[in-house]
Amino acid sequence: MDFFSTVTEVHPSLDDTTGVQSKSISDDTLLRLAETVSALNEDKKRRLHKLQELATQLIDLWNLMDTPEEERILFDHVTCHTSASVDGVTVPGALALDLIEQAEVEVERLDQLKASRMKEIAFKKQVELEEIFARAHIEIDPEAAREKIMALIDSGNVEPTELLADMDNQIAKAKEEVLSRKEILDRVEKWMSACEEESWLEDYNRDENRYNSSRGAHLNLKRAEKARILVNKIPGMVDTLVAKTRAWEEDRGISFSYDGVPLLAMLDEYAMLRQEREEEKRRLRDQKKYGEQQNTEQEAIFGSKPSPARPSGTKKVVGPRANGGTNGTPSRRLSLNATQNGSRSATKDG
Repeated sequence: MDFFSTVTEVHPSLDDTTGVQSKSISDDTLLRLAETVSALNEDKKRRLHKLQELATQLIDLWNLMDTPEEERILFDHVTCHTSASVDGVTVPGALALDLIEQAEVEVERLDQLKASRMKEIAFKKQVELEEIFARAHIEIDPEAAREKIMALIDSGNVEPTELLADMDNQIAKAKEEVLSRKEILDRVEKWMSACEEESWLEDYNRDENRYNSSRGAHLNLKRAEKARILVNKIPGMVDTLVAKTRAWEEDRGISFSYDGVPLLAMLDEYAMLRQEREEEKRRLRDQKKYGEQQNTEQEAIFGSKPSPARPSGTKKVVGPRANGGTNGTPSRRLSLNATQNGSRSATKDG
């Protein structure tokens, strides 16, 4: 924009290049100057707003298509004004019309490129959607969803922007769904972790060598102590999960599924299996107790069982050996008798 041509339109005397010494400062000239300044400010606002819109579109398209950084740098002079105020833009030429036109051309080029890469972009968003559902343990049919996307694109009955907007909406709803399920999912993870410890503890208790002084035995012992504490909390975990899940289902009118299986059904099945295991443990304890009682009664009637370390039977009395006792130990009694007999013989002979 040429400054001198602008002020000349207000009044010719304001142009210094004309050589006119006196300047018009009439009310009409001042009014026209004020109107010109106001019009220029409005034009500046419009240009900045337009440039900011283009900058936002550029950034969205870049992010959508993973445009490399070296291509984005070429339009730094556009995107740097994304959040600028009108008074904050003071660099000469920052809002030039040719610069705005250049940004418009780039946005149009990227729009065309986006249309040609529609399938790639749509499938990328579908993958994002599937990952969100997977983290939330929500089961979907990804193959059917991909086939639907292909059919929509090939038919040409849907605008690329509409399809992407619809997928963005699906992603937003999926994130909301994940957020609503977070508390229950966190409790499910803790419950499943406790169940794993419960299974490990059962295997540990069946190990007859668990108290041996083998390497790592003390670590297993500590883990078993913690596992027992955790296992005792499982019934409370299950009760809380059932209450939370029922409240969630009543609020939304749908079943809470975990990887395609209703969570309440999973919890009911676990409670039933746990009860069966407890009954089996009680049965085995009662059976063991009954067996021990039977053994005690038999011992009272027929006598105690012989110790396996000492076989029963008539002991054979081992006589004294010529040079020692019964177990190879010299017999002090035999030695004394031999000494006394020898003394008597010597006296008699003498």
